[in-house]
Amino acid sequence: MFEGLSARFSGALGKLRNRGKLTASDLEDTFAEIRAALLDGDVALDVVNDFVNTTQTKSLELLPTLQAGINQAQAIYELIHQELVAILGGATRRIKFAKNPPTVIMLAGLQGAGKTTLAGKLARHLKEQGNTPLLVASDLQRPNAVTQLQIVGEQIGVPVFAPEPGNGIGDPVKVAKAGLEFAKQKLHNMVIVDTAGRLGVDANLMQEAISIRNAINPDEILFVVDAMIGQDAVNTAKEFGDGVGFDGVVLTKLDGDARGGAALSIAKLTGKPILFASTGEKLSDFEIFYPERMASRILGMGDVATLAEQAKKALDADTSKRLEEKFVKGEDFTLEDFLEQLQGIAKMGSMSKILGMLPGAAQMKKQIENIDDSEITKSTAIVQSMTPAERRDPKLLNGSRRARIAKGSGRQVSEVNNLVDRFAQAQKAMKQVRKGGSIPGIPGMPAMPGAMPSIAKPQAIVKKKSKSGNPAKRALEEGR
Repeated sequence: MFEGLSARFSGALGKLRNRGKLTASDLEDTFAEIRAALLDGDVALDVVNDFVNTTQTKSLELLPTLQAGINQAQAIYELIHQELVAILGGATRRIKFAKNPPTVIMLAGLQGAGKTTLAGKLARHLKEQGNTPLLVASDLQRPNAVTQLQIVGEQIGVPVFAPEPGNGIGDPVKVAKAGLEFAKQKLHNMVIVDTAGRLGVDANLMQEAISIRNAINPDEILFVVDAMIGQDAVNTAKEFGDGVGFDGVVLTKLDGDARGGAALSIAKLTGKPILFASTGEKLSDFEIFYPERMASRILGMGDVATLAEQAKKALDADTSKRLEEKFVKGEDFTLEDFLEQLQGIAKMGSMSKILGMLPGAAQMKKQIENIDDSEITKSTAIVQSMTPAERRDPKLLNGSRRARIAKGSGRQVSEVNNLVDRFAQAQKAMKQVRKGGSIPGIPGMPAMPGAMPSIAKPQAIVKKKSKSGNPAKRALEEGR
């Protein structure tokens, strides 16, 4: 997400930080680079001009007011961050709930934008918040659209109202109205209506969307747009705004948009907020759109807040509390704990996506891309092939046991050996961190500068080497 744009911004601002006391010429060079980065990122020209002119003018006005000793580059960075937040919509906008349930949400957009999948992701999100959503299949044009929505609904445990088979059969307006009445009868407090996508300029389908809107009077009309179409997203949004009208935007396929033009253009030029972002193929790859967090990602500062939220979801509260208590008490991190961590990471998405939220991710792009996500699946299979006793005590893993585990997991013995060895390294790392040391590199993993800062010791404790030949006495002398 925003990889190319983030790398360009990081490079430009990095040069600014290295110059010490700044001049007007330094700022002109920096904003020339930023302008080029935004244009290459397929950001609309009007947005680029407005952003660069505003930020450069404010920066030049700010520069003489900065006292000696103040980090001038940081002050300029904060100003740029503020302006990016403003372009992205400013404050986060949430779904407007109806005073009298159900709250009706209508989805509209071009065919291929991912509306049906997005409908499922949104329903899943609302369900997690304690709501009782109903999906309504009013896309009766696209082949198998109804079936796809039913499959998605089954996967997330949300009912789907689909009285018509679709594939060109049925009246989408009647289905939408009937779906709303069904939701009232069954006491669903949220209704999500999936509609047919337009193929370019299609007056008939636009009129169909207008008729559905008039029939159900939705509380929210969300325009679903493919982030990968760049500036064209703005033109499409304007057409929908003039036709159906909409209250907010949802960006899909944002994980594939290395440029970010749509996100930086659409809110500014339409005046409509971006509410959500779809960031992957999984139904869990769905985020509330926080302009401030997105601005931080673009500037190469990562998105630790979203990462923390996803981690909290991936590991239930009881598991997190138990692992924290084990760490504090100094208990060994077992392979059972490791398995729970692996399963939690799998829920969060790909490793490249997770690491991409860390500060400095743009600088370690190649290293992140080289990480093989299948390693998580392989490691999970190996640990699951162990007995509970073996997971708790890896010392039991002799040659014959490792051969059995390899056969049971469909892996090679060398892969089992490698996992056990790396786990031993991880145990040592945990003990070192507990004592206040830095985190050592894990064998087999690429170095990631800037990804994990060292944890410095307040006071270095130098232990004298024991001269005792008695192991028990030596352990006491060494404080073990």
